Amino acid sequence: MLDTIDAVMAALRDNDARPYGRQRTVTAEELVDAACQFDDTAVRAMALLELMEAYEYDGERTKAPVVFARVLKLWDTDPDSFGEWATQQVFWRFKWVATSLLGTPDVPLASVRRWHGEMRDRYRAAGHGLQPYYAQRFHLAAHIGEDVQDAYELWAARPRTELSDCHACEVRAAATHLVRQGDDAAALEAWRPVLSGESTCAEEPHVSHAQALLPLLRQGRLDEARSSHLVGYRFARGKSGLVRSVGQHIEFCALSGNEPRGLEILAENRDLFGVTGDPSGRLDFLTGVEVLIAGLERAGHGALTVSGPPGRSWTVDTLLAHLRTEADALAARFDARNGTGAVGSRRRDRLARRPLLAEPLALGVRAPAAPELAAVPMVPAVPVREVEPEPEDFAALVLRARELQLLGHPDADRLWRRIDERFTAEGEAAVTGAADADRLGTVGRLRAELAERRAHAALDREDWEEGAAELRGAGDLFDREGLAGRALAARTRALVAVLVGDGSGDGSGNEAGNEAGGDSGNEAGGDSGNEAEGAGASGPAPAVDWAALDAALARAEELAAAPGGPALSDDDYLVVLQCRAYAAHHELVLALPEPPEEPPAEQAGRFALTVTAYREAAATRGSVRRLTVARQYAADVAARQGRIVEAAEELRTVIAELEQAGQPWHTPRAYGLLGQALLQNGEQAEAVEVLHRALAAAARWADESYPFAATYLMVGHASAHLGDTGAAIRALSEAAGRFDRKGPAAAGDAARTRLQLADLLTAADRTADAVAVLESVLADAAAAGPDDRLFAQARLDLARGLYTLDEYRDSAEEYLRLAALLEGWTEDLHLRTMVAAEAAVALALADRWEAAHAARSRALAAQEQWPQTGPVSAMLRQFARLVVQREGADGLEQALARLAEADAVRERAERAEPEADAWYLRASVHYERARALAVADRYEEALTEADRAITAYEAGGERAETPRAEAVRLAALIEGTDLGRRTAARARLAAAVERCRGYGLEDAAEILANLRERLAD
Repeated sequence: MLDTIDAVMAALRDNDARPYGRQRTVTAEELVDAACQFDDTAVRAMALLELMEAYEYDGERTKAPVVFARVLKLWDTDPDSFGEWATQQVFWRFKWVATSLLGTPDVPLASVRRWHGEMRDRYRAAGHGLQPYYAQRFHLAAHIGEDVQDAYELWAARPRTELSDCHACEVRAAATHLVRQGDDAAALEAWRPVLSGESTCAEEPHVSHAQALLPLLRQGRLDEARSSHLVGYRFARGKSGLVRSVGQHIEFCALSGNEPRGLEILAENRDLFGVTGDPSGRLDFLTGVEVLIAGLERAGHGALTVSGPPGRSWTVDTLLAHLRTEADALAARFDARNGTGAVGSRRRDRLARRPLLAEPLALGVRAPAAPELAAVPMVPAVPVREVEPEPEDFAALVLRARELQLLGHPDADRLWRRIDERFTAEGEAAVTGAADADRLGTVGRLRAELAERRAHAALDREDWEEGAAELRGAGDLFDREGLAGRALAARTRALVAVLVGDGSGDGSGNEAGNEAGGDSGNEAGGDSGNEAEGAGASGPAPAVDWAALDAALARAEELAAAPGGPALSDDDYLVVLQCRAYAAHHELVLALPEPPEEPPAEQAGRFALTVTAYREAAATRGSVRRLTVARQYAADVAARQGRIVEAAEELRTVIAELEQAGQPWHTPRAYGLLGQALLQNGEQAEAVEVLHRALAAAARWADESYPFAATYLMVGHASAHLGDTGAAIRALSEAAGRFDRKGPAAAGDAARTRLQLADLLTAADRTADAVAVLESVLADAAAAGPDDRLFAQARLDLARGLYTLDEYRDSAEEYLRLAALLEGWTEDLHLRTMVAAEAAVALALADRWEAAHAARSRALAAQEQWPQTGPVSAMLRQFARLVVQREGADGLEQALARLAEADAVRERAERAEPEADAWYLRASVHYERARALAVADRYEEALTEADRAITAYEAGGERAETPRAEAVRLAALIEGTDLGRRTAARARLAAAVERCRGYGLEDAAEILANLRERLAD
């Protein structure tokens, strides 16, 4: 019941604790009505100020001036009823009203200027400085585009006052001015204290993170751009008051090659289309969305379904028309009001922007929206070389494609795609009407070749069954044309294609299977990143069909010896031998024991025979390409058996032979295998260099089938080992994005990569970045398959990350979700105890004490069955601390009870099994008991407990010196400040300072020395 002033004030305080949003705004409106039943200026003013704040941060700025007019009326009639805080807010919120009026095109410019005059006059009359007034004059000039520099200098040259915007917000305003002046470098330097987190406020650095995104991209500071997006978007997501920032994040995605991520953000924030109370922010939001949607339309995705204003379905084309109509009209209203074209000009400048990077910037987060876009980057990689031209004549086009395919040249894929397009459009006439139809061959042959290419495409997307089926179909088509050799090669490839998708982790990965499918760019069968590819698959590996492969070899020998000349080409014969070599390699890798054990004789013998036969046949027929493939098989097996030097030497020979033969497009996989071998041998620095060569070569030749994801993953691991955290984060982010492009089959690999990325970010003290990555993993959990352990780890990491960010309510929710997941586990049951303990603390910090005590009880019950003494003791100590923080001396009894429970938990654990860290658990309880007793003014007892903590820490040796020093600090404070024994406290501190310096703890020594000096005063 809101029938008393005290009840209304209590409700106002409760509402002030709520997050900004519709619920808080509606409640604030109701509280104004409740306050107005009383003839009390103070309560009315407080309710109106609360309502104005709710409007300001809920995208309803246009309503703020009317509310403030009521506040001013109360002020003018009864200023003495305004307390110190309310008085300060009256003058502070003149700025809010100025911003609201400027951001509303229906408000005449003369009215805006009159309000500025009102603000100036009232500031002067109250004795306040005019810097905030000149700031509003600058914002007006920047908005209408007139006398901007003069207005900026009038503002910036004036000293700050108590009513100036906070330092972080003023930095943002100055930096934004520099961006509009075209000086991104100076803007980012100005932004440095805000973006680094040194200068913050309720909105900063998050709003600046959004505004700095494009300057960071343009300056090539991609790591910072990635971080600003991850951190800034988490804060802006779904907030009506930050609609402008959401639009900027969407625009950033469009211009950094992350269109799928942009669509995902649009879907998450479609309700923001309904935010109409901030016209200026709405225009910026609509324009940011239009940058994304217009780019999709230019790329030919007009029919793609996208999220738009609620109430109907939208495609790119229909949403683009809607955005243009509304945003153009809104910009025109601003320009008509202002009498200038500045607003429309800025909008046109944004819409004219095009992607800023040659390739998508890896963000490290998954974007499940529009999977058809995720699989194809909107900014295609451009080979850094002269590409093979496409002959206009159809026969010449086909003949050249065949030549390139025989060489394994990556441009063959592009020519074959063009052939498929033209054959589909023109039909048989493309063949029969060709100028060189005799050399071109029959329509049936071309159909068979195109079936082979479809098989290659299926294997590239890891659809092994379809790929094998297409190969068998191609074999039938070749047979009909009398091409027995081509038919045999296709069918033999089909025999091994099914081996590639077994998820055995044999190291052959997708590459040999693509070769089995006819991808002549993928000869080696040695995946340069076997530690990742296929890691998430499961199930028994299919057995090699040696009977069928032996029959294929016999048929090849028969065709090679056919009367009247061989009925199969040298390359078809080598394909049969390569498939056999790949099968033997696959089989051996599955059977290999850990070095130095010898490999099984049967599989090792078969591998040696098949690879030797393949190698000799390739050498006899002069095929450098096939010969180097055989060498790579041998090198891969050598590396797996621990013969790293031999493997590396073999691979360096392969690279040299390919370069000498003029076939450098085959070197990426050899470089990849060499990098993997070096990594295995602990040569991380050289491995990173070699793996970058592999990536560069693959990019140079536009080798779409190269295992970029796995290679980037290895670069990330090697860089992390070398301590180059920045490079490791970049590489793992790229690896995760590359796995995404491979589609659902690689979703598990992408999720595991992101968990590693989050670990790195957390270790680098970039917890907010890590949380954004983990949220994306869990948001798309279904796509990565039923891996409960993986997602349990992700949820645990997320809960801890949110806790570190002081987002205790969200952290507690993640712990509770994790606890529900663990209920179904039959192993690792101790995790239930740990999670319950950590959840209890998060709930307590979120001020959900009833749930916190329930979780504490669950943790103590679980401790009896599945002990986790450290986490449970930490929970109880934290409860004790929080209780006295919340209730002061009144909470002492409860705090001491929690600490007694902690001692009991430790004692029971020690009776069952001696705890290695019992000294820490014992000392920490003494320390917390000392703190609690000191809060209750029981100083002698507190000092006794602090001394007991110091003594207990002695048992921990050198690793206990830091917490011991903290216990000494607490004891000295109690002894010197609370008990007045300064001489004894200073003597205690002097000895502790020397001890800390002896252990190299300079920071601790400085803290203790400073306290000793303060006690001397």
